[in-house]
Amino acid sequence: MNLNILKDKVQQYINDKLKSEITKLILKGSPFDDISSQELANQIVAKQKSEKKLPTWFTTQNIYYPPKISIEQTSSEITAEYKSNIIKGDTIIDITGGFGVDCYYFSKSFKQVTHCEINDELSKIVSHNYQKLAINNVTTFSGNGFDFLKSTDSNFDSIYIDPSRRSDVKGKVFLLKDCLPYVPPKIDFFFTKANNILIKVSPILDITNTINDLKNVKEVHVVAVNNEVKELLFLLEKEYNKSIEIKTVNHQKGELQTFSFIYNENAQADYSSPLNYLYEPNSAILKSGAFQQIANHTKTFKLHKHSHLFTSELLITFPGRTFKIDSVLKYDKKKLKKLLPNNKANFTIRNFPKTVSQLRKETKIKDGGSIYVFFTKNNKNELITIICSKT
Repeated sequence: MNLNILKDKVQQYINDKLKSEITKLILKGSPFDDISSQELANQIVAKQKSEKKLPTWFTTQNIYYPPKISIEQTSSEITAEYKSNIIKGDTIIDITGGFGVDCYYFSKSFKQVTHCEINDELSKIVSHNYQKLAINNVTTFSGNGFDFLKSTDSNFDSIYIDPSRRSDVKGKVFLLKDCLPYVPPKIDFFFTKANNILIKVSPILDITNTINDLKNVKEVHVVAVNNEVKELLFLLEKEYNKSIEIKTVNHQKGELQTFSFIYNENAQADYSSPLNYLYEPNSAILKSGAFQQIANHTKTFKLHKHSHLFTSELLITFPGRTFKIDSVLKYDKKKLKKLLPNNKANFTIRNFPKTVSQLRKETKIKDGGSIYVFFTKNNKNELITIICSKT
């Protein structure tokens, strides 16, 4: 840590340059003898990345920012707050602490939090920032979190793990076996230290494969923000061997869309041609694979086994996008153009043999406007086009 960065005149410079072009600032050089232009650039870029992702840090004075990759890898405040409501208790240890956003929110639901970070510089930064954030119940430890657990006599209510998904050899990785620490072989040991384990994994991991790699899984949380899946969370409970609950959540512009179901439960959807309304599940539901379950729960019909679009005669509340169906036709680019007098529409494909770019090239229809066109298949396996307006 270069503590000179925390001087008032330097902090003012950083704030003044948040809208500036970083390349020009670096070429211009640093106006401070004791701070390099690269150090200044990193503070500016990292703070820029924090404005929407970490607003509490962004608006707090004298926050010290780590290399921007730590900001990119850390949980957002939205997802960190969500995690803090999954587990509660007296004590929790985060053995892969990172920039400390998760521990900040755990500190609101636990009496005592231990933050372990193997990078000594990052651990110092986190400790400094907690002071500025007025967090007094988090203890920071610089070192390997797994080694800390092995050496301490303390037990905890919960252990939180966010395995590193980057490798010097493979770059960014997405399988549990390629992450550090590799969790599955260590689960029995972890359960000697805590009754609950919460694991965050890459959002592209397969849920079924990950459940099979782990043990005593109680819940799986699929967390999306603005319809983009950000986190997959696996909650393990010591000796738990009952049904696994899959919980999906999408934080959508102030609205919280939730849907839960039991993993491997027997559910069967009914099918129909497009009716009056069309529904597109949010990304968390799509990731969870709850296509039969959501149809059963909402009393909607699927259009096709592989289309993952739903329809109903009466308007319902649905966790995703909702549209009023204006017309349905078999795919015909000439007929489609006649129905779009402004030559403008938003395209979505679901279980269709052409890409959006191919369809735009074929139809010459531009992107945008208030009309939505879905290209998909019906339950007779025919290619159809559904023209809609948003409700």
